[in-house]
Formats: sequence, structure tokens, C-alpha cells
Amino acid sequence: MSIRPVIETRRAQPHIEGAGVHLHRAFGFQDPTEADPFLLFDDFRGDHPRDYQAGFPWHPHRGIETITYVLAGTVEHGDSLGNKGTLGPGSLQLMTAGRGILHQEMPKGDEQGRMHGFQLWGNLPGRLKMTAPRYQDMPAEALPERHEDDGSSIRVVIGDYRGVRSPVEGIAADPQYLDVFVAPGRRKTFKVDTRRRAFAYVFEGSASFRDAARPEGVLLEKEVMGREVNIRDLSGNRTLVRFGAGDEVTVTAGPEGVRFLLISGAPIEEPVAWAGPIVMNTEAELRQAFTELRNGTFIRPAH
Repeated sequence: MSIRPVIETRRAQPHIEGAGVHLHRAFGFQDPTEADPFLLFDDFRGDHPRDYQAGFPWHPHRGIETITYVLAGTVEHGDSLGNKGTLGPGSLQLMTAGRGILHQEMPKGDEQGRMHGFQLWGNLPGRLKMTAPRYQDMPAEALPERHEDDGSSIRVVIGDYRGVRSPVEGIAADPQYLDVFVAPGRRKTFKVDTRRRAFAYVFEGSASFRDAARPEGVLLEKEVMGREVNIRDLSGNRTLVRFGAGDEVTVTAGPEGVRFLLISGAPIEEPVAWAGPIVMNTEAELRQAFTELRNGTFIRPAH
């Protein structure tokens, strides 16, 4: 067994996207080999409707799949296939853009005005870039959760964990996507296939992710004016942890416990040509996509 080393930790950075949604981006629009097969990860949350209510009006995608996981509030969806739906707390939306789709995503807060969700972009391999678009969603009750004797819990959003399997299938990146809570002071180890790239995204509490080279771990806390404070107190605890090679990830929760997403996928290792919502393999394919957007042939009939 080999514990994956922590190769980088960094804070998600504030961005404004769509028609004015305030969010934090953990990665995206940088070196596409860094997180291959994933391209982008956004954390959109807010305590006031003004932060998110403008939403993401109608826009195109080609060559990717989007995975949207909602924790609080709702997201109303519509697309050029005629699909409509509302994602509630704990639910999951999967959209395969394939050869082309237009859609909109409009966040709505809960009764207290709070909204929180995540969106992950998975790349499509070249052989599937022009596949037929597809949409599916999973209600919260369809996603299984394992409760462990030490007080920890693992929600299996996609993939499996110790024999507990999500019903979600058919995503090209074949991710393992876990929503993990580790109880205060507890140490947990998670198996991750050695062929996969893996990252954690911490959004509540604090933790130490340990590895053989740095046995003291990477403690997600900071010292301010001589006292240790949880990074949540500084900027909402939005920390990306990237792991190197190995077959397991080890974490020890801080005094309040920790909640994080643990996501992994096998790299595609293909050329990436990327401009905004379109991700192809070559610049010629990108130019073709934007030409089709301009002349109205981007959305192709089913066949």
C-alpha cells in the first residue's frame, strides 16, 4: 500500500460567471493536463440572492460533461432537448453536451436565502466529442450513504465505496465522487485506484491529509495573530488538495470534524483545444463549433 502524497493545496478563487453569479473556482481554464480527465471545478454558494439569482442563462456546450451537485437551495434547469427540472438539496444533475446542447441553470435559494452547490466539468475523449447530447438527474434519495461506527459518513455520489454503489452510470470520465464527513479527531483511509488522478475539496471544518514523505500532514489551518484559526473563519474553507500517485488517501479530522469531496478519475491523455464552453481536441474543431454557433447549425437533429 502507498499513501498518496499531497502535491499542492490552494484556495478556490472568486469569480463571476453567467449573468453575475459569484462563485469560487478551484481549478479551470489553466493547464488541462493538471486534473485530467477533469477540466473545471466551481463552488457556488451564497447567503444572499443577489450573489446567485442572475443565474446562468441560455448558453452552449460541446465536447464535455457537466456534473452538478446541490447541497442547499435549488437549481432550475432547461435545455435544447426539451428537458426541464429542478435540482433540490442533495440531488445530482448530469449533462452530456456531446456534439452540442444549449441549456440554462438558474439557482434559487432556500427559505433563508442560502444557495450552495458544486459543478465539475469532465472532458470527453475524442471518440465521444460528437456523441448525442444527454441529460439525467438523480434525486437525493437515490444517492446512497454509508454511516460508519466512528461517526463518519460517506455519501456515494458517483462510483462506489466499500460495496456501496451509486446508481449513476454512463459518465465517460468514470469518476469516483464521494461526499465525506469525518468525525472530530478520527483518521480515515480511502482507497483510490492507482491509475486515477485524485483531489479533495474541503468545504467545512479542518483536517490533516498525511503522506509518507510528510508525516506531519498538510494541516488546513492558518495562524493569525499568534493563534490558530480554522480556514473557514478566513474565507469559507474552500481548499483544493491535489494528490500524487499512490493507492490510498489518508485524512485526520480536526476538532470540529471535516467535510470534503473526494474525486478521482482516469486521465484521457488527449490534446485539448478549449475556448469558453467548448472543449475539443483541435483548433480546427473549435473554429468549426463557433462557426456553427454563428450560422445556427450548432444544434443538430437527432439521428
